[in-house]
Amino acid sequence: MARPVSEAVPSDAAPAAELPAGEVTDADRILAGLDEQQRLAATTLGGPVAILAGAGTGKTRAITHRIAYAVATGEQAEHASLALTFTARAAGEMRTRLARLGAGGVQARTFHAAALAQLSHFWPRITGSRMPALLPQKASTLADAAAQLRLRLPTAQLRDAAGEVEWRKSQAMTIEDYAVQARIRPLPTGIAPEAMIDLHMAYERVKDERRQIDFEDVLLATAGMIEREPVVADEVRSRYRHFTVDEYQDVSPMQQRVLAAWLGDRRDICVVGDPSQTIYSFAGADAASLSRFVHDHPDAEVVRLERSYRSTAAVVGCANRLMRGRDALTLSAASGEAGREPSLGVHANDSAEAAAIAAACRAQVDAGADAGEIAVLIRFHAQSGLIEQALASVGLSSTVRGSQRFFEIPVVKRAVMMLRSAPADDRPVFQAVTDIVMGLGYRAQPPETHGEERAQWDALHALVTLAEEVGGTDLPAFARDLQRRAQTEHEPSVSAVTIATIHAAKGLEWRHVHVCGLAEGLLPISHATTLAEIDEERRLLYVAITRAQRTLSFSWAKGSGHQLRQPSRFLAEIAPPRAGGGRRGASTAGAAGGR
Repeated sequence: MARPVSEAVPSDAAPAAELPAGEVTDADRILAGLDEQQRLAATTLGGPVAILAGAGTGKTRAITHRIAYAVATGEQAEHASLALTFTARAAGEMRTRLARLGAGGVQARTFHAAALAQLSHFWPRITGSRMPALLPQKASTLADAAAQLRLRLPTAQLRDAAGEVEWRKSQAMTIEDYAVQARIRPLPTGIAPEAMIDLHMAYERVKDERRQIDFEDVLLATAGMIEREPVVADEVRSRYRHFTVDEYQDVSPMQQRVLAAWLGDRRDICVVGDPSQTIYSFAGADAASLSRFVHDHPDAEVVRLERSYRSTAAVVGCANRLMRGRDALTLSAASGEAGREPSLGVHANDSAEAAAIAAACRAQVDAGADAGEIAVLIRFHAQSGLIEQALASVGLSSTVRGSQRFFEIPVVKRAVMMLRSAPADDRPVFQAVTDIVMGLGYRAQPPETHGEERAQWDALHALVTLAEEVGGTDLPAFARDLQRRAQTEHEPSVSAVTIATIHAAKGLEWRHVHVCGLAEGLLPISHATTLAEIDEERRLLYVAITRAQRTLSFSWAKGSGHQLRQPSRFLAEIAPPRAGGGRRGASTAGAAGGR
Protein backbone atom coordinates (compact mmCIF):
# COMPACT_ATOMS: atom_id res chain seq x y z
CA MET A 1 0.00 0.00 0.00
CA ALA A 2 1.38 3.40 -0.99
CA ARG A 3 2.28 5.71 1.86
CA PRO A 4 0.34 9.00 2.02
CA VAL A 5 2.26 11.96 0.65
CA SER A 6 0.94 15.38 1.58
CA GLU A 7 2.31 18.70 2.74
CA ALA A 8 0.78 22.04 3.51
CA VAL A 9 2.04 24.48 0.89
CA PRO A 10 4.17 27.22 2.53
CA SER A 11 4.16 30.82 1.32
CA ASP A 12 7.44 30.31 -0.56
CA ALA A 13 6.21 27.25 -2.46
CA ALA A 14 6.13 27.01 -6.22
CA PRO A 15 2.76 26.65 -7.98
CA ALA A 16 1.68 23.02 -8.00
CA ALA A 17 2.51 21.20 -11.21
CA GLU A 18 0.11 18.77 -12.87
CA LEU A 19 0.84 15.11 -12.22
CA PRO A 20 1.88 13.03 -15.22
CA ALA A 21 -0.71 10.85 -16.90
CA GLY A 22 -0.81 7.14 -16.09
CA GLU A 23 0.17 5.50 -12.84
CA VAL A 24 1.08 8.03 -10.16
CA THR A 25 3.79 7.02 -7.68
CA ASP A 26 4.83 8.46 -4.33
CA ALA A 27 7.87 9.92 -6.09
CA ASP A 28 5.61 11.70 -8.62
CA ARG A 29 3.59 13.28 -5.81
CA ILE A 30 6.71 14.41 -4.00
CA LEU A 31 8.01 16.25 -7.08
CA ALA A 32 4.67 17.62 -8.26
CA GLY A 33 4.69 20.89 -6.34
CA LEU A 34 8.30 21.91 -7.04
CA ASP A 35 9.57 24.45 -9.52
CA GLU A 36 12.33 23.58 -11.99
CA GLN A 37 15.21 24.55 -9.67
CA GLN A 38 13.68 22.84 -6.63
CA ARG A 39 12.95 19.73 -8.70
CA LEU A 40 16.58 19.59 -9.84
CA ALA A 41 17.69 19.85 -6.20
CA ALA A 42 15.28 17.08 -5.18
CA THR A 43 16.34 14.68 -7.93
CA THR A 44 20.10 15.22 -7.66
CA LEU A 45 20.81 12.27 -5.40
CA GLY A 46 23.89 10.49 -4.15
CA GLY A 47 26.76 12.72 -3.25
CA PRO A 48 28.52 14.94 -2.81
CA VAL A 49 25.89 17.61 -3.56
CA ALA A 50 25.88 21.33 -2.71
CA ILE A 51 22.58 23.22 -2.86
CA LEU A 52 23.11 26.99 -2.86
CA ALA A 53 19.76 28.33 -1.71
CA GLY A 54 18.96 32.03 -1.59
CA ALA A 55 16.60 33.67 0.90
CA GLY A 56 12.97 32.78 0.30
CA THR A 57 13.69 30.24 -2.43
CA GLY A 58 12.03 27.29 -0.67
CA LYS A 59 15.19 25.76 0.76
CA THR A 60 13.53 23.65 3.44
CA ARG A 61 10.89 22.55 0.97
CA ALA A 62 13.53 21.49 -1.56
CA ILE A 63 15.70 19.51 0.85
CA THR A 64 12.83 17.72 2.62
CA HIS A 65 11.41 16.75 -0.77
CA ARG A 66 14.89 15.59 -1.82
CA ILE A 67 15.16 13.30 1.21
CA ALA A 68 11.62 12.00 0.77
CA TYR A 69 12.19 11.44 -2.96
CA ALA A 70 15.38 9.52 -2.25
CA VAL A 71 13.50 7.33 0.23
CA ALA A 72 10.54 6.82 -2.14
CA THR A 73 12.83 5.75 -5.00
CA GLY A 74 14.96 3.51 -2.81
CA GLU A 75 18.10 5.65 -3.20
CA GLN A 76 18.28 6.20 0.54
CA ALA A 77 17.32 3.93 3.42
CA GLU A 78 14.85 5.82 5.59
CA HIS A 79 16.33 4.78 8.94
CA ALA A 80 19.91 5.31 7.71
CA SER A 81 19.37 9.00 6.84
CA LEU A 82 20.31 11.87 9.13
CA ALA A 83 19.35 15.50 8.47
CA LEU A 84 21.30 18.03 10.53
CA THR A 85 20.43 21.61 11.31
CA PHE A 86 21.19 24.24 13.97
CA THR A 87 18.05 24.83 16.01
CA ALA A 88 15.53 22.53 17.61
CA ARG A 89 12.78 24.55 15.91
CA ALA A 90 14.27 23.95 12.45
CA ALA A 91 14.79 20.26 13.19
CA GLY A 92 11.18 19.96 14.33
CA GLU A 93 9.94 21.65 11.16
CA MET A 94 11.97 19.23 9.05
CA ARG A 95 10.59 16.21 10.94
CA THR A 96 7.03 17.45 10.44
CA ARG A 97 7.50 17.97 6.71
CA LEU A 98 9.26 14.63 6.24
CA ALA A 99 6.46 12.82 8.05
CA ARG A 100 3.88 14.46 5.77
CA LEU A 101 5.92 13.33 2.78
CA GLY A 102 5.97 9.75 3.96
CA ALA A 103 9.55 9.76 5.28
CA GLY A 104 8.87 10.01 9.01
CA GLY A 105 11.58 7.49 9.83
CA VAL A 106 14.34 9.92 8.77
CA GLN A 107 16.13 11.48 11.74
CA ALA A 108 16.26 15.30 11.77
CA ARG A 109 18.34 16.67 14.64
CA THR A 110 20.70 19.43 15.65
CA PHE A 111 24.41 18.58 15.67
CA HIS A 112 24.44 18.62 19.46
CA ALA A 113 21.32 16.48 19.86
CA ALA A 114 22.67 13.82 17.52
CA ALA A 115 26.08 13.84 19.19
CA LEU A 116 24.61 13.73 22.71
CA ALA A 117 22.47 10.71 21.85
CA GLN A 118 25.54 8.84 20.57
CA LEU A 119 27.71 9.89 23.49
CA SER A 120 25.06 8.79 26.02
CA HIS A 121 24.82 5.43 24.27
CA PHE A 122 28.52 4.66 23.89
CA TRP A 123 30.14 6.26 26.98
CA PRO A 124 29.15 3.53 29.50
CA ARG A 125 30.09 0.77 27.05
CA ILE A 126 33.52 2.20 26.25
CA THR A 127 34.55 3.60 29.66
CA GLY A 128 32.62 1.35 32.04
CA SER A 129 31.32 4.40 33.92
CA ARG A 130 28.39 6.74 33.69
CA MET A 131 28.62 9.76 31.43
CA PRO A 132 29.64 13.01 33.18
CA ALA A 133 26.88 15.47 34.02
CA LEU A 134 26.11 18.16 31.42
CA LEU A 135 26.67 21.74 32.62
CA PRO A 136 23.54 23.86 32.11
CA GLN A 137 25.67 27.03 31.86
CA LYS A 138 29.31 28.02 32.29
CA ALA A 139 29.22 31.23 34.34
CA SER A 140 29.10 29.69 37.82
CA THR A 141 31.86 27.19 37.06
CA LEU A 142 33.97 29.98 35.57
CA ALA A 143 33.34 32.02 38.73
CA ASP A 144 34.67 29.14 40.83
CA ALA A 145 37.68 28.81 38.53
CA ALA A 146 38.31 32.55 38.76
CA ALA A 147 38.12 32.38 42.57
CA GLN A 148 40.82 29.71 42.61
CA LEU A 149 42.99 32.12 40.62
CA ARG A 150 42.01 35.03 42.91
CA LEU A 151 40.44 36.82 39.97
CA ARG A 152 37.45 39.04 40.77
CA LEU A 153 35.28 39.19 37.66
CA PRO A 154 31.84 40.85 37.44
CA THR A 155 28.96 38.99 35.82
CA ALA A 156 29.45 40.65 32.42
CA GLN A 157 33.09 39.59 32.24
CA LEU A 158 32.22 36.05 33.31
CA ARG A 159 29.68 35.83 30.49
CA ASP A 160 32.24 37.17 28.03
CA ALA A 161 34.78 34.65 29.31
CA ALA A 162 32.18 31.93 28.70
CA GLY A 163 31.93 33.24 25.15
CA GLU A 164 35.69 32.88 24.80
CA VAL A 165 35.51 29.26 25.97
CA GLU A 166 32.76 28.57 23.44
CA TRP A 167 34.75 30.24 20.65
CA ARG A 168 37.88 28.21 21.46
CA LYS A 169 35.97 24.95 21.40
CA SER A 170 33.99 25.80 18.27
CA GLN A 171 37.33 26.33 16.54
CA ALA A 172 38.50 22.89 17.74
CA MET A 173 41.44 24.54 19.48
CA THR A 174 43.52 23.13 22.30
CA ILE A 175 44.33 25.52 25.13
CA GLU A 176 47.85 25.72 23.67
CA ASP A 177 46.37 26.84 20.35
CA TYR A 178 44.16 29.32 22.15
CA ALA A 179 47.14 30.74 24.06
CA VAL A 180 48.55 31.95 20.75
CA GLN A 181 45.23 33.51 19.67
CA ALA A 182 44.53 35.11 23.06
CA ARG A 183 47.59 37.32 22.65
CA ILE A 184 46.42 38.74 19.32
CA ARG A 185 42.61 38.79 19.53
CA PRO A 186 40.44 41.29 21.47
CA LEU A 187 39.54 39.94 24.91
CA PRO A 188 36.96 41.14 27.45
CA THR A 189 38.12 44.44 28.90
CA GLY A 190 40.04 44.03 32.13
CA ILE A 191 41.20 40.45 31.52
CA ALA A 192 44.82 40.15 30.41
CA PRO A 193 45.74 37.37 27.95
CA GLU A 194 47.71 35.41 30.56
CA ALA A 195 44.84 35.63 33.03
CA MET A 196 42.37 34.47 30.37
CA ILE A 197 44.56 31.49 29.46
CA ASP A 198 44.88 30.56 33.14
CA LEU A 199 41.11 30.90 33.52
CA HIS A 200 40.50 28.47 30.65
CA MET A 201 42.84 25.92 32.24
CA ALA A 202 41.25 26.34 35.66
CA TYR A 203 37.77 25.99 34.16
CA GLU A 204 38.69 22.69 32.51
CA ARG A 205 40.29 21.49 35.74
CA VAL A 206 37.19 22.31 37.82
CA LYS A 207 34.97 20.51 35.32
CA ASP A 208 37.16 17.42 35.40
CA GLU A 209 37.22 17.36 39.20
CA ARG A 210 33.44 17.53 39.29
CA ARG A 211 32.96 15.03 36.43
CA GLN A 212 31.14 17.55 34.28
CA ILE A 213 31.19 18.40 30.59
CA ASP A 214 29.84 21.46 28.83
CA PHE A 215 27.77 21.79 25.67
CA GLU A 216 30.82 22.04 23.40
CA ASP A 217 32.50 19.04 25.04
CA VAL A 218 29.66 16.88 23.71
CA LEU A 219 30.92 17.42 20.15
CA LEU A 220 34.57 17.05 21.13
CA ALA A 221 33.98 13.79 23.03
CA THR A 222 31.78 12.33 20.29
CA ALA A 223 34.36 13.05 17.59
CA GLY A 224 37.17 11.68 19.76
CA MET A 225 35.26 8.49 20.55
CA ILE A 226 34.53 7.77 16.88
CA GLU A 227 38.10 8.61 15.85
CA ARG A 228 39.74 6.42 18.51
CA GLU A 229 37.33 3.51 18.88
CA PRO A 230 36.91 1.36 15.73
CA VAL A 231 33.91 -0.44 17.23
CA VAL A 232 32.12 2.87 17.77
CA ALA A 233 33.06 4.12 14.30
CA ASP A 234 31.75 0.95 12.63
CA GLU A 235 28.47 1.03 14.52
CA VAL A 236 27.82 4.75 13.94
CA ARG A 237 28.71 4.58 10.25
CA SER A 238 26.56 1.50 9.69
CA ARG A 239 23.65 3.30 11.40
CA TYR A 240 23.81 6.51 9.32
CA ARG A 241 24.85 6.38 5.67
CA HIS A 242 23.12 9.41 4.12
CA PHE A 243 23.66 12.96 5.43
CA THR A 244 21.96 16.29 4.73
CA VAL A 245 23.39 19.39 6.42
CA ASP A 246 21.18 22.48 6.43
CA GLU A 247 22.67 25.98 6.92
CA TYR A 248 26.09 24.60 6.07
CA GLN A 249 27.57 28.11 6.02
CA ASP A 250 27.15 28.11 9.82
CA VAL A 251 29.11 24.90 10.46
CA SER A 252 32.02 25.48 12.86
CA PRO A 253 35.37 23.65 12.63
CA MET A 254 34.32 21.48 15.59
CA GLN A 255 31.04 20.54 13.93
CA GLN A 256 32.92 19.84 10.72
CA ARG A 257 35.18 17.46 12.63
CA VAL A 258 32.16 15.58 14.00
CA LEU A 259 30.62 15.42 10.54
CA ALA A 260 33.85 14.02 9.10
CA ALA A 261 33.91 11.37 11.84
CA TRP A 262 30.33 10.36 11.03
CA LEU A 263 31.04 10.17 7.31
CA GLY A 264 34.34 8.30 7.35
CA ASP A 265 35.36 7.68 3.74
CA ARG A 266 31.80 7.80 2.39
CA ARG A 267 30.52 10.57 0.12
CA ASP A 268 26.72 10.50 0.41
CA ILE A 269 26.38 14.01 1.75
CA CYS A 270 24.29 16.99 0.67
CA VAL A 271 25.13 20.42 2.09
CA VAL A 272 22.71 23.32 1.83
CA GLY A 273 23.12 27.01 2.50
CA ASP A 274 23.77 30.56 1.37
CA PRO A 275 27.18 32.23 1.90
CA SER A 276 25.45 35.63 1.90
CA GLN A 277 23.62 34.67 5.11
CA THR A 278 26.73 33.83 7.16
CA ILE A 279 26.24 36.03 10.23
CA TYR A 280 27.66 33.87 13.01
CA SER A 281 31.40 34.20 12.49
CA PHE A 282 31.76 34.89 16.22
CA ALA A 283 30.54 31.31 16.78
CA GLY A 284 32.92 29.76 14.25
CA ALA A 285 30.88 30.06 11.04
CA ASP A 286 32.77 30.77 7.82
CA ALA A 287 31.25 32.31 4.68
CA ALA A 288 33.73 30.28 2.62
CA SER A 289 32.41 26.92 3.90
CA LEU A 290 30.27 26.19 0.85
CA SER A 291 32.92 27.19 -1.68
CA ARG A 292 35.48 25.16 0.28
CA PHE A 293 33.16 22.14 0.14
CA VAL A 294 32.96 22.43 -3.67
CA HIS A 295 36.74 22.87 -3.86
CA ASP A 296 37.34 19.81 -1.68
CA HIS A 297 34.85 17.80 -3.75
CA PRO A 298 35.59 18.77 -7.37
CA ASP A 299 33.03 16.23 -8.62
CA ALA A 300 30.25 17.65 -6.45
CA GLU A 301 26.95 18.45 -8.13
CA VAL A 302 26.04 22.11 -7.50
CA VAL A 303 22.39 23.23 -7.66
CA ARG A 304 21.33 26.88 -7.28
CA LEU A 305 17.97 28.02 -5.94
CA GLU A 306 17.50 31.67 -6.89
CA ARG A 307 13.74 32.16 -7.39
CA SER A 308 12.43 34.03 -4.35
CA TYR A 309 8.84 33.24 -3.41
CA ARG A 310 9.04 35.63 -0.48
CA SER A 311 9.79 39.10 -1.79
CA THR A 312 8.80 41.52 -4.52
CA ALA A 313 11.18 42.43 -7.34
CA ALA A 314 11.97 45.74 -5.61
CA VAL A 315 13.08 44.02 -2.40
CA VAL A 316 15.01 41.35 -4.31
CA GLY A 317 16.72 44.03 -6.40
CA CYS A 318 17.83 45.86 -3.27
CA ALA A 319 19.35 42.65 -1.88
CA ASN A 320 21.10 41.91 -5.17
CA ARG A 321 22.61 45.40 -5.33
CA LEU A 322 24.08 45.02 -1.84
CA MET A 323 25.84 41.76 -2.76
CA ARG A 324 26.79 42.60 -6.35
CA GLY A 325 30.30 41.48 -7.31
CA ARG A 326 30.69 39.16 -4.33
CA ASP A 327 30.05 35.79 -5.98
CA ALA A 328 26.60 35.77 -4.39
CA LEU A 329 23.40 34.20 -5.63
CA THR A 330 21.34 36.51 -7.85
CA LEU A 331 17.72 36.36 -6.73
CA SER A 332 14.68 36.89 -8.92
CA ALA A 333 11.11 37.44 -7.75
CA ALA A 334 9.06 34.39 -8.70
CA SER A 335 5.79 36.34 -8.65
CA GLY A 336 7.04 38.94 -11.11
CA GLU A 337 5.45 41.64 -8.94
CA ALA A 338 7.49 44.84 -9.07
CA GLY A 339 6.48 46.22 -5.68
CA ARG A 340 7.48 49.62 -4.35
CA GLU A 341 11.13 50.60 -3.97
CA PRO A 342 12.45 50.65 -0.39
CA SER A 343 12.20 54.05 1.27
CA LEU A 344 14.76 55.93 3.35
CA GLY A 345 14.08 58.20 6.29
CA VAL A 346 16.72 60.56 7.72
CA HIS A 347 15.99 62.00 11.15
CA ALA A 348 17.48 64.45 13.62
CA ASN A 349 18.05 62.00 16.46
CA ASP A 350 17.21 58.51 17.72
CA SER A 351 13.93 59.60 19.30
CA ALA A 352 12.77 61.21 16.07
CA GLU A 353 13.73 58.09 14.15
CA ALA A 354 11.78 55.88 16.55
CA ALA A 355 8.75 58.19 16.31
CA ALA A 356 8.83 58.09 12.50
CA ILE A 357 9.05 54.29 12.45
CA ALA A 358 6.13 54.06 14.88
CA ALA A 359 4.07 56.45 12.74
CA ALA A 360 4.82 54.32 9.67
CA CYS A 361 3.75 51.15 11.51
CA ARG A 362 0.57 52.92 12.65
CA ALA A 363 -0.17 53.91 9.04
CA GLN A 364 0.31 50.35 7.87
CA VAL A 365 -2.06 49.00 10.53
CA ASP A 366 -4.62 51.71 9.69
CA ALA A 367 -4.36 50.67 6.03
CA GLY A 368 -5.32 47.11 6.93
CA ALA A 369 -2.10 45.37 7.92
CA ASP A 370 -2.06 43.19 11.02
CA ALA A 371 0.50 44.38 13.56
CA GLY A 372 1.95 40.86 13.59
CA GLU A 373 2.87 41.29 9.92
CA ILE A 374 5.27 44.15 10.77
CA ALA A 375 8.84 43.99 12.07
CA VAL A 376 11.38 46.59 13.15
CA LEU A 377 14.90 45.19 12.85
CA ILE A 378 17.75 46.53 14.96
CA ARG A 379 21.48 45.84 15.13
CA PHE A 380 21.77 45.39 18.90
CA HIS A 381 19.46 44.99 21.88
CA ALA A 382 19.79 48.45 23.39
CA GLN A 383 18.09 50.03 20.37
CA SER A 384 14.79 48.44 21.36
CA GLY A 385 13.86 50.80 24.20
CA LEU A 386 12.99 53.88 22.13
CA ILE A 387 11.22 51.76 19.50
CA GLU A 388 9.08 50.02 22.14
CA GLN A 389 8.01 53.32 23.68
CA ALA A 390 7.35 55.01 20.33
CA LEU A 391 5.10 52.14 19.26
CA ALA A 392 3.24 52.30 22.57
CA SER A 393 2.72 56.04 22.08
CA VAL A 394 0.79 55.41 18.84
CA GLY A 395 -1.26 52.63 20.39
CA LEU A 396 0.66 49.63 19.06
CA SER A 397 1.82 46.74 21.20
CA SER A 398 5.23 45.22 20.53
CA THR A 399 7.11 42.06 21.27
CA VAL A 400 10.90 41.83 21.44
CA ARG A 401 12.37 38.72 19.85
CA GLY A 402 15.82 37.39 20.69
CA SER A 403 16.42 39.52 23.77
CA GLN A 404 14.86 40.89 26.90
CA ARG A 405 12.78 43.99 26.68
CA PHE A 406 14.94 47.02 27.27
CA PHE A 407 13.64 47.84 30.74
CA GLU A 408 14.02 44.19 31.81
CA ILE A 409 17.79 44.20 31.19
CA PRO A 410 19.32 43.85 34.69
CA VAL A 411 21.74 46.76 34.36
CA VAL A 412 18.92 49.02 33.12
CA LYS A 413 16.74 47.96 36.05
CA ARG A 414 19.53 48.87 38.47
CA ALA A 415 20.11 52.20 36.73
CA VAL A 416 16.43 53.15 36.89
CA MET A 417 16.29 52.28 40.62
CA MET A 418 19.38 54.44 41.26
CA LEU A 419 17.89 57.32 39.26
CA ARG A 420 14.59 57.13 41.16
CA SER A 421 16.38 57.28 44.53
CA ALA A 422 18.79 60.09 43.55
CA PRO A 423 18.10 63.48 45.15
CA ALA A 424 17.13 66.41 42.97
CA ASP A 425 19.81 69.04 42.32
CA ASP A 426 20.67 71.69 39.75
CA ARG A 427 22.71 69.47 37.44
CA PRO A 428 21.46 68.98 33.89
CA VAL A 429 19.62 65.66 33.54
CA PHE A 430 22.26 64.45 31.10
CA GLN A 431 25.08 65.09 33.58
CA ALA A 432 23.19 63.58 36.52
CA VAL A 433 22.34 60.43 34.59
CA THR A 434 25.92 60.09 33.34
CA ASP A 435 27.35 60.47 36.85
CA ILE A 436 24.96 57.87 38.26
CA VAL A 437 25.43 55.18 35.59
CA MET A 438 29.21 55.55 35.82
CA GLY A 439 28.76 53.81 39.16
CA LEU A 440 27.53 50.81 37.14
CA GLY A 441 30.66 50.70 35.00
CA TYR A 442 29.64 53.14 32.24
CA ARG A 443 32.42 55.11 30.58
CA ALA A 444 32.41 57.73 27.83
CA GLN A 445 34.02 55.37 25.32
CA PRO A 446 32.63 51.92 24.55
CA PRO A 447 34.68 48.83 25.44
CA GLU A 448 36.64 47.28 22.60
CA THR A 449 34.95 43.91 23.02
CA HIS A 450 31.51 43.08 21.66
CA GLY A 451 30.10 40.58 24.17
CA GLU A 452 28.08 41.00 27.35
CA GLU A 453 30.22 43.91 28.55
CA ARG A 454 29.55 45.82 25.33
CA ALA A 455 25.83 44.99 25.53
CA GLN A 456 25.66 46.47 29.04
CA TRP A 457 27.51 49.58 27.87
CA ASP A 458 25.10 49.96 24.95
CA ALA A 459 22.11 49.71 27.30
CA LEU A 460 23.47 52.37 29.67
CA HIS A 461 24.49 54.55 26.73
CA ALA A 462 20.89 54.41 25.48
CA LEU A 463 19.78 55.90 28.83
CA VAL A 464 22.45 58.61 28.63
CA THR A 465 21.44 59.44 25.05
CA LEU A 466 17.78 59.68 26.06
CA ALA A 467 18.74 62.04 28.88
CA GLU A 468 20.67 64.20 26.39
CA GLU A 469 17.67 64.42 24.09
CA VAL A 470 15.22 65.16 26.92
CA GLY A 471 17.38 67.95 28.34
CA GLY A 472 16.35 70.06 31.34
CA THR A 473 17.35 69.79 35.00
CA ASP A 474 14.51 67.76 36.54
CA LEU A 475 16.04 64.36 37.30
CA PRO A 476 13.03 63.09 39.34
CA ALA A 477 10.74 63.82 36.38
CA PHE A 478 13.09 61.93 34.07
CA ALA A 479 13.14 58.96 36.46
CA ARG A 480 9.32 58.97 36.64
CA ASP A 481 9.18 59.02 32.85
CA LEU A 482 11.46 55.98 32.69
CA GLN A 483 9.20 54.16 35.15
CA ARG A 484 6.14 55.03 33.07
CA ARG A 485 7.84 53.75 29.93
CA ALA A 486 8.67 50.46 31.66
CA GLN A 487 5.09 50.04 32.87
CA THR A 488 3.67 50.78 29.41
CA GLU A 489 5.92 48.17 27.82
CA HIS A 490 4.60 45.45 30.14
CA GLU A 491 1.05 45.74 28.82
CA PRO A 492 -0.23 42.42 27.45
CA SER A 493 -0.26 42.25 23.68
CA VAL A 494 -2.45 40.22 21.34
CA SER A 495 -1.37 41.40 17.92
CA ALA A 496 2.02 43.06 18.17
CA VAL A 497 4.75 44.57 16.05
CA THR A 498 7.91 42.48 16.31
CA ILE A 499 11.15 44.18 17.36
CA ALA A 500 14.09 41.89 16.66
CA THR A 501 17.82 42.01 16.33
CA ILE A 502 18.88 40.98 12.83
CA HIS A 503 20.53 37.88 14.25
CA ALA A 504 17.23 36.85 15.87
CA ALA A 505 15.32 37.59 12.65
CA LYS A 506 17.27 35.12 10.52
CA GLY A 507 14.98 32.43 9.13
CA LEU A 508 11.84 34.57 9.64
CA GLU A 509 9.83 36.86 7.38
CA TRP A 510 7.26 39.64 7.66
CA ARG A 511 5.02 41.45 5.19
CA HIS A 512 6.44 44.86 6.18
CA VAL A 513 10.00 45.38 7.48
CA HIS A 514 11.62 48.54 8.87
CA VAL A 515 15.41 48.47 9.28
CA CYS A 516 16.60 51.23 11.59
CA GLY A 517 20.02 52.62 12.48
CA LEU A 518 21.61 52.65 9.01
CA ALA A 519 24.49 54.84 10.25
CA GLU A 520 28.21 54.34 10.63
CA GLY A 521 28.87 52.92 14.09
CA LEU A 522 25.55 51.07 14.16
CA LEU A 523 25.45 49.20 10.84
CA PRO A 524 28.31 48.60 10.29
CA ILE A 525 28.81 48.55 14.05
CA SER A 526 31.73 50.52 15.49
CA HIS A 527 33.88 47.54 16.46
CA ALA A 528 33.79 46.16 12.89
CA THR A 529 37.10 47.46 11.54
CA THR A 530 38.64 44.73 9.37
CA LEU A 531 37.48 43.83 5.87
CA ALA A 532 36.17 40.49 7.16
CA GLU A 533 34.17 42.23 9.91
CA ILE A 534 32.71 44.75 7.47
CA ASP A 535 31.72 41.88 5.16
CA GLU A 536 29.88 40.29 8.10
CA GLU A 537 27.97 43.54 8.66
CA ARG A 538 27.07 43.59 4.96
CA ARG A 539 25.68 40.08 5.26
CA LEU A 540 23.69 41.14 8.32
CA LEU A 541 22.05 43.89 6.27
CA TYR A 542 21.40 41.37 3.49
CA VAL A 543 19.60 39.12 5.97
CA ALA A 544 17.55 42.11 7.19
CA ILE A 545 16.54 43.08 3.65
CA THR A 546 15.51 39.57 2.68
CA ARG A 547 13.11 39.25 5.64
CA ALA A 548 10.68 41.59 3.81
CA GLN A 549 7.85 40.27 1.68
CA ARG A 550 6.09 43.42 0.44
CA THR A 551 7.51 46.68 1.80
CA LEU A 552 10.91 47.66 3.14
CA SER A 553 12.12 50.86 4.74
CA PHE A 554 15.48 52.08 6.01
CA SER A 555 16.18 54.91 8.42
CA TRP A 556 19.01 56.57 10.32
CA ALA A 557 19.51 59.44 12.74
CA LYS A 558 22.00 62.25 12.18
CA GLY A 559 22.72 62.57 15.88
CA SER A 560 22.70 60.68 19.15
CA GLY A 561 22.71 63.14 21.98
CA HIS A 562 25.66 65.44 21.21
CA GLN A 563 27.30 62.89 18.90
CA LEU A 564 26.97 63.35 15.14
CA ARG A 565 26.67 60.39 12.80
CA GLN A 566 27.32 59.67 9.16
CA PRO A 567 25.08 57.53 6.94
CA SER A 568 26.01 53.89 6.58
CA ARG A 569 28.36 53.18 3.71
CA PHE A 570 25.90 50.54 2.54
CA LEU A 571 23.15 53.06 1.71
CA ALA A 572 24.87 54.26 -1.45
CA GLU A 573 25.02 50.67 -2.69
CA ILE A 574 21.41 49.70 -2.11
CA ALA A 575 19.87 52.86 -3.60
CA PRO A 576 17.94 51.96 -6.80
CA PRO A 577 19.38 53.20 -10.12
CA ARG A 578 17.88 56.30 -11.71
CA ALA A 579 15.75 55.84 -14.77
CA GLY A 580 18.51 57.48 -16.81
CA GLY A 581 21.39 55.68 -15.08
CA GLY A 582 23.33 56.28 -11.88
CA ARG A 583 22.01 56.12 -8.36
CA ARG A 584 19.04 57.86 -6.86
CA GLY A 585 19.79 60.10 -3.92
CA ALA A 586 18.52 59.25 -0.44
CA SER A 587 15.01 60.43 0.32
CA THR A 588 14.25 62.09 3.63
CA ALA A 589 10.63 61.01 3.52
CA GLY A 590 9.16 58.96 6.33
CA ALA A 591 9.26 55.21 6.02
CA ALA A 592 5.55 54.51 5.61
CA GLY A 593 4.30 51.73 3.41
CA GLY A 594 0.79 50.42 2.91
CA ARG A 595 -0.36 46.89 2.82
